[in-house]
Amino acid sequence: MTWLLAIQAHGSLSAACKAHGASYRHTWELVREAEAAMGAPLVVMARGKGSQLTPLGQALVWAQRRFEARLRPQLDSLAFELQAELHRALRDAERPLRVCASHGFAIETLQRLLRDAGEPMDWRYTDSSQALAALNGGSADVASLHLPTGPVQGEVLREYGRWLAPGSVYVHMVTRRQGLMVKPGNPLHIDRLADLLRPEVRFVARAPGSGTRLLLETLLRTEGLDPAPLADGTPGEHTHSAVAAHVASHMADAGFGVETSARRFGLEFIPVQTERYGLLMSASTLETKGAQRLLGMLRSPACQAAFQALEGYRPELCGKVEPACEAFRGWPV
Repeated sequence: MTWLLAIQAHGSLSAACKAHGASYRHTWELVREAEAAMGAPLVVMARGKGSQLTPLGQALVWAQRRFEARLRPQLDSLAFELQAELHRALRDAERPLRVCASHGFAIETLQRLLRDAGEPMDWRYTDSSQALAALNGGSADVASLHLPTGPVQGEVLREYGRWLAPGSVYVHMVTRRQGLMVKPGNPLHIDRLADLLRPEVRFVARAPGSGTRLLLETLLRTEGLDPAPLADGTPGEHTHSAVAAHVASHMADAGFGVETSARRFGLEFIPVQTERYGLLMSASTLETKGAQRLLGMLRSPACQAAFQALEGYRPELCGKVEPACEAFRGWPV
């Protein structure tokens, strides 16, 4: 599958081989073997025009990208779990900080930087509701929290009320933009949230429990619109990238998610809402060595530069700590 992705990216078999340092003859043999197994051509080559994937080849590429977008968070969570167990078994060290977070580009970047720095952390990717429930129930030390700025913040906050503990502290990370992800050229002229409810628009939803789904449903209700038709009885996708992959592979006309996913899949993005993404923990957890190392990374120029490089993300107040009741109006005190 890697060579199909390379041919699509570089426009010819020879350019793909050159970019990846692969043998032209060997790659050509892989192409022929795959075509024999599938019983149909995957690549069309024309003199002077390079190489193009056939419709079957394109379908395989998009299936691979959707597979990765869907399963990467779960695979990462399993890898982090194993890493934490090995760390505890091999070293008589403090228990790693347990972080439960909704999957996103900033938190993924933070995890990578901490891993590269040799900082042991026990990471689990879940939806927003599960992260807050884990923190509330004591099975996590840190939970992610992303809330919209502006008038709808209170509405979303009330939905999380049962898991919000008085005295919590909030660690700022980034602001990010959420909005509509549509096909290049926006052929259906989807320009506002109400357009998602048009009968001809195929919408791919996020999974129940995700903060992004809650945000979209809240925004629709504030406009006097019923979000129920968007669920359509489907389980929904667990990541922004999986939503973007569906739209890019023509399985849907529109999705709702962060700008980074839209840009990476070559989609158009119509911004709708800015929100803050950060970390929630108790004041006692904040004093632990693990939490202090996490704060040190957030405050580092390298981390903030990495956040800044993400489309639609800004490291505003990154690393600042304040009581959650001051960070968000309506928090239980």
